[in-house]
Amino acid sequence: MPSLSGKMTKTGTRLRAIATLAAAASSLTLALSGCTKLETTSPSSVRGAAGAQAPAGFGTVDCGRVKCIALTFDAGPSENSARLLDILKEKKVPATFFLLGKRHIDTYPELVRRMADEGHELANHTWTHKILTDAEPDEIREELERPNKEIERLTGQRPTLMRPPQGRTDDTVHEISRELGLAEVLWSVTAKDYQTNDSDLITERVLKQSSRDGIILLHDIYDGTVPAVPGIIDALKKRGYVLVTVPQLLAPGKAEPGKVYR
Repeated sequence: MPSLSGKMTKTGTRLRAIATLAAAASSLTLALSGCTKLETTSPSSVRGAAGAQAPAGFGTVDCGRVKCIALTFDAGPSENSARLLDILKEKKVPATFFLLGKRHIDTYPELVRRMADEGHELANHTWTHKILTDAEPDEIREELERPNKEIERLTGQRPTLMRPPQGRTDDTVHEISRELGLAEVLWSVTAKDYQTNDSDLITERVLKQSSRDGIILLHDIYDGTVPAVPGIIDALKKRGYVLVTVPQLLAPGKAEPGKVYR
């Protein structure tokens, strides 16, 4: 559909420009409004706090015993998501999708349903990709609540996780996230796929940074990303990793609303 393709090209270009500016301005630690230091909780800490005797609760996956890593995708669904879902289904790998509202959830509702039906974790990436630390409290609530309502309407599942655009968060965002029942999830591995369409480079960057309990950040809106996914999955499996969703990575613990995980 040419019209949708044009929309996604514009959206990808817009988000690529935003992400590139963010990368130039800050690292993952980011400039946080009202915070001198961002406190984050690791997956292993969540599992440990749940108790060694608690059941993992997600089939046979126990990330306290096996080497797990989580594959996450931001800013979809997009025209590339159907192919990505085909790959994940073929490879038998679950992912966590941090979904964007405007021009994404509202444009591809059938892909949102498919993600849920195929066992992936659906999470929140705001409605318009507004930088939450630059927004007023009511704007933050609107940015987070609107995707939650749409995802719940489409799938019957209300998200419990969110990823703030550019990873930028502060005490106000934490408080509102807590009110809305959302935990914040950042990342430990980034391919910076907003900078390149070179699938080999994207794969190289992911594999170089990957380690146990890692959270990989990718964007299926960019043309080079989805073609890189099969090689990333195969290489990680060869290294002994089990690919899981973010909740599986934390099990038997659970993410707490208002807290930040990485």
